Amino acid sequence: MEWYETLAKPSWAPAAPTFGVVWSVLYPIIIVAFGYVIWRVLTGEMPRLVLVPVALNIVSNLAFTPVQFGLRNLELASAVIVIVLATIVWSMVALWPHAPVVSVALVPYLVWVAIATALQISITLMNR
Repeated sequence: MEWYETLAKPSWAPAAPTFGVVWSVLYPIIIVAFGYVIWRVLTGEMPRLVLVPVALNIVSNLAFTPVQFGLRNLELASAVIVIVLATIVWSMVALWPHAPVVSVALVPYLVWVAIATALQISITLMNR
């Protein structure tokens, strides 16, 4: 985290503790929503194809922190978070016909990742 603190950031960047608070609220929502989808696919109540964006989202979400803070690669982290954002939208669209409540439940995740994407791209551009 020391490295991250040295980076130039936009004036609207949230305070560091905000990230922990927001993710501690979002992760349970994501786990319940995606867990429900996985369960419905395994029981044959939803088509397996809806798992594609969900799986890509989970993998890209989990990859972001090691890329950003382990590799310290701002450009790659920007690409990863764009994938996270795109797969949230894709998941919401794919799930809507089968579980609209799950799509709606993902709205806070979408909003936060949209903000985080703008922040990540801004930080990347400011630290070239």
